[in-house]
Amino acid sequence: MSEGGAIEVEAISLAIIIPTLNAADGLRDTLHALSVPTPGMRVDVIVVDGGSTDETLDIAQRFGARIAVADGGRGPQLAEGARHGFGDWLFFLHADTQPPPDWPAQILAFTKLDGAVDKAAYFQLRLDDSAPAARRVERFVAWRARVLGLAYGDQGLVLSRRLYERVGGYPHVALMEDVALIRRIAQASGRKNLVALGGYARTSAARYRKSGYSRRGARNLVCLGLYFLGVPPRVIARLYRG
Repeated sequence: MSEGGAIEVEAISLAIIIPTLNAADGLRDTLHALSVPTPGMRVDVIVVDGGSTDETLDIAQRFGARIAVADGGRGPQLAEGARHGFGDWLFFLHADTQPPPDWPAQILAFTKLDGAVDKAAYFQLRLDDSAPAARRVERFVAWRARVLGLAYGDQGLVLSRRLYERVGGYPHVALMEDVALIRRIAQASGRKNLVALGGYARTSAARYRKSGYSRRGARNLVCLGLYFLGVPPRVIARLYRG
């Protein structure tokens, strides 16, 4: 109890896990977006690097993030970050994705929901591109998350460590690690336990602009279809990076 007689509520602990590989272009903005007051939360930011040769690690150090190292792609990196993180709650975030300004309040409110320890949450996707094609991608992603229960790391994914460990965490795969984890969560706790948060995660559209929206969108759908047909992720990765 505080000096004035008010009851002190214990802060939640949140590990924010960011996989990187030559991610300097987006990481600075992402870490800046995370550098806001977090009342009611103790935050531990972990950057898990896969062998960057640019300024990624320097940027992470300047922002005070802890650094871990893992090879083999995002799956092993995310798993390693969860292992290193000091938090009862986990927030997985891509290096080129910035959560909304009120992300601490959004996540804190989610953790207070009834049964939140058995749920996962995500932000809506917003691409940093004014092109009409970007809006079409955003609408498709919103539908995919709402109807199919598939939310990816470029939207941010929040869940309790208890649920993460119960479903076996991220698999050590070269690609489709987000799909694998979200399917494990749906199987363990039901698709209805995937909660859409109120804000937008702003994500780089650089890869869409480079490949073309139609071409990249088609390739993503083919990769997803191959995964559901049982094609090994290492094979799909060669097509994805093609």
